[in-house]
Amino acid sequence: MIMTHEDMLERFYARDHDSNGRFITGVLTTGIYCLPSCTARKPLPQNVRFFTTQDEARSAGLRPCRRCRPDNFYDRYDPDLHLLETLAADVRRRPADFADAAALVSASGIGATKLNALCRRHFHLSPAAFLARERVDAACGALADGRSITEAAYAAGFESLSAFHENFRRQTGLTPGDYRALGSSAEFSIALPPGFRTDVVLRSHGRDPDSVLERVEGDELVKGLMLGDAPVHLHLRFEGDVVQCRVDGLNQAGAERMRAAHTAAVRLLGLAGDPSGFERLVARRADLAPLIEGRRGLRIPQTADAWECLVWTIVGQQVNLPFAYALRTVVAELAGTPVGAGLRAHPTPEAVAQLDYADLTARRFSRRKAEYVIDTARLIADGGLRLEGAEREMATTLERRLLDVRGLGPWSVRYLMMRGFGFADCVAVGDAGLSAALTRFFSLDHRPGGAEMEELMAPFAPFRSLATFHLWASLGDPQ
Repeated sequence: MIMTHEDMLERFYARDHDSNGRFITGVLTTGIYCLPSCTARKPLPQNVRFFTTQDEARSAGLRPCRRCRPDNFYDRYDPDLHLLETLAADVRRRPADFADAAALVSASGIGATKLNALCRRHFHLSPAAFLARERVDAACGALADGRSITEAAYAAGFESLSAFHENFRRQTGLTPGDYRALGSSAEFSIALPPGFRTDVVLRSHGRDPDSVLERVEGDELVKGLMLGDAPVHLHLRFEGDVVQCRVDGLNQAGAERMRAAHTAAVRLLGLAGDPSGFERLVARRADLAPLIEGRRGLRIPQTADAWECLVWTIVGQQVNLPFAYALRTVVAELAGTPVGAGLRAHPTPEAVAQLDYADLTARRFSRRKAEYVIDTARLIADGGLRLEGAEREMATTLERRLLDVRGLGPWSVRYLMMRGFGFADCVAVGDAGLSAALTRFFSLDHRPGGAEMEELMAPFAPFRSLATFHLWASLGDPQ
């Protein structure tokens, strides 16, 4: 989209981070050039000039701003980002060296307020939540390697077994002992947190009654999966505050396959996204509190893996839901693996990469949408785009990588980061449904555009992903 001078001026005054890299702002009175997101005091409109590149700004006699450091951005170097990357790598190598969030602050060499802001922006987590996540992840690796529960707890930095069990169960739905036992059978049970909305999960995964990838039958979700080279059914049966999980189709369970099944189950349930912080934030404001009425406990169910969400994101662009479901089915039928009982496992990138564009265009895909799906699959299959483990990356880094992929725009990337990777503070700017929901919730007399949507969503930070899903859900509320 070509932006007008007025568009760029609006984004500059809104300090729009998403416009960084799209244009450069020159301030004629001070002789500097800035990123659109620069926090410096804004000049009068008549003193602003816009440029496409740094060279253009320099040719006009301007120098880089010392506050937003645009040259660092264009050189892909950000000293704060480098500091946070280094700190995160240290935590992952030696989690036991960091007793608490205060230890992170001490190791970073910056203040607690700045570290919190950096973690919130780049990881969408508080420092304490980031440390807890990495500790549990390290403990899972230790348990998978055969270490005892006590060894895994202390190696991950937990000072007591009770704290270890509490954090581990909150993140995985299992006790450490149950996790260590995965693979001894084809079944496991996940404990659901208080207030868990089973109805939301079943409704989300059962939206397409003709789906060949999953099926909802009463209180059970059945999902077709590939566990390694084995096509299986993953059954999730909801029984009160427990989900009974069973894998059908394995000759032998095996620890690695059952850990993969557990990971898929946790994603499908949306267990990683605890809504309590968001609900406390919204409840404190009378103008925002109505958003969660009747929807407390709402979580964001994810797809079984990020690649499945990426395909859904592409096929769902600019089409209605029934047609998007039909296109998703086409991909599944052409490249997915049958698992029995009419279901298929979602096709791998390698399988989709083998398709020709004509395979899809012959079945109602546009030429461009066919190219986006197949070319992205080939990019992943060839190693040019890595999705596995990307949920542990910084959100800002991942967003930049995804925006470089042909066929993925700002809306697609934000949606993918919410449902495919579980990032907590994304806004699907430009989404028609979100615009309609904001219009209705705030009683506006117009549909907000991109910059205004960002402004309206700002009070929900750092939980804007969940706010987005609540707003989408609110469209079904009675007027």
